[in-house]
Amino acid sequence: CVHTENCFVPISEIIAVEETEFNKKQRNIGRWQKMAKLHAFTVYYVKKARNHRWRCSDVTFWCVDEHLCNQWIQALKELLEMQKSRPKQLLVYINPYGGKRQGKRIYEQKVAPLFSLASISTDVVITEHANHAKDNLFEVNIYKYDGVVCVGGDGMFSEVMHGLIGRMQKDSGIDQNNPKASLVQCNIRIGIIPAGSTDCICYSTVGISDPVTSALHIIVGDCQPLDVSSVHHNNTFLKYSVSLLGYGFYGDILKDSEKKRWMGPMRYDYSGFKTFLSHHYYEGTIAYQPAKHTHGSPRDKESCRTGCYICKKSEKQLAEQNKEHGLKHEEGEEEWKVIKGKFLAINAVSMSCACPRSPKGLSPAAHLADGSADLILVRKCSRFDFLRYLVRHTNQDDQFDFPFVDVYRVKCFQFTSKLSEDNESNVMDIGKKRFGQFCRDHPACCCNIVNSTWNCDGETLDSSAIEVRVHCQLMKLFARGIEENCKDEAAHSQSSIEQ
Repeated sequence: CVHTENCFVPISEIIAVEETEFNKKQRNIGRWQKMAKLHAFTVYYVKKARNHRWRCSDVTFWCVDEHLCNQWIQALKELLEMQKSRPKQLLVYINPYGGKRQGKRIYEQKVAPLFSLASISTDVVITEHANHAKDNLFEVNIYKYDGVVCVGGDGMFSEVMHGLIGRMQKDSGIDQNNPKASLVQCNIRIGIIPAGSTDCICYSTVGISDPVTSALHIIVGDCQPLDVSSVHHNNTFLKYSVSLLGYGFYGDILKDSEKKRWMGPMRYDYSGFKTFLSHHYYEGTIAYQPAKHTHGSPRDKESCRTGCYICKKSEKQLAEQNKEHGLKHEEGEEEWKVIKGKFLAINAVSMSCACPRSPKGLSPAAHLADGSADLILVRKCSRFDFLRYLVRHTNQDDQFDFPFVDVYRVKCFQFTSKLSEDNESNVMDIGKKRFGQFCRDHPACCCNIVNSTWNCDGETLDSSAIEVRVHCQLMKLFARGIEENCKDEAAHSQSSIEQ
């Protein structure tokens, strides 16, 4: 009762088991067929390929005894039933307009057949306008689902995340406008089927932007907690962020590229080059609280991988801290550090922000779920120096090893542009007015543009004064983080031994 090829597959990576009719399977089993009527079953399982890519493979077993065959099928199905983390019912949102407008086709051709094979039932909603999914999540009975799947890019994920977290806070009576509120954890997992022009979240949590791989992670019921940062202005909730909050360089690129959507993905290169040449710097004040609970630092070269021990330890220590003091009490006691300066870029990242162009990301040692963000300050410097810094994102060198770059691991921070600050003397009291940019239409005059725009996970925020707080493991994804590959394992063997 054995197939010709030997392979070991853990139960957790079996997708489905089905009885097989031989006339449907074109297999050459020669003399076996002549001897007796054969009974067979097929096991569909996850086959891991290179670069974190997963595929659905299958192997068929046959035997003469029908009873024995049925016993095997029953035993395997019972083992699969015991995998309690697997979803049985999913709510799916498809953005038909995102990226190359392939979302619907990708889902129907590559994902739906796999969900069907794994006996997952789905309710599919094709979004018709911006915020359709977000609004819908406030209306549906989300508690009957084991997860919510979004088919699209980072924008679609952001919409579903805002809807799900917002719904959880509403149902728990928590005011999202209160920047100091302890938010309720969102236990309904989100699955991302990448079909957009940017799939940064997927790449940083699975290791590859591939619809089939992501569908298989959903089927086997993987779970990866994720930190979420809340962004407020003057006691008003603005947005949640899970990857990049960028002011200056990355904010300006986004603002410029939004006017050139007709160019397609090429607009980012064009706007990036244009922004680099304009070389604007912005004056302001940053106040932050260091993340003392975390066991890592931005320059320790400890990458976040599947089952990350830093995330586990940090979560535990943060929970203990909050138990001892309570959130508000603890904040009052902890010291704020204040930095004033002229900055080309201010970036706060909650994950590495790795992508195919920048395989290590903006902060290679940032963690997905340790309750902190890496705050990267790039001070005013020459164009040549800034170019050196940008090039470091594409190679193996330490990108923070410049005198004009500072990096801090923080649990919350506030930023006030110089213009807001002049009107509001106290940096702790976030500016209450919103100011437009001066001289935007008159670049010939020698004054610098006063305010930039915040880039919040690829969406613009015009507020020049914001308050940001990291909420440890606020939500969960159908992912398992990036798995070690052989090359990584050698490098990490020493740290594993120390643990």
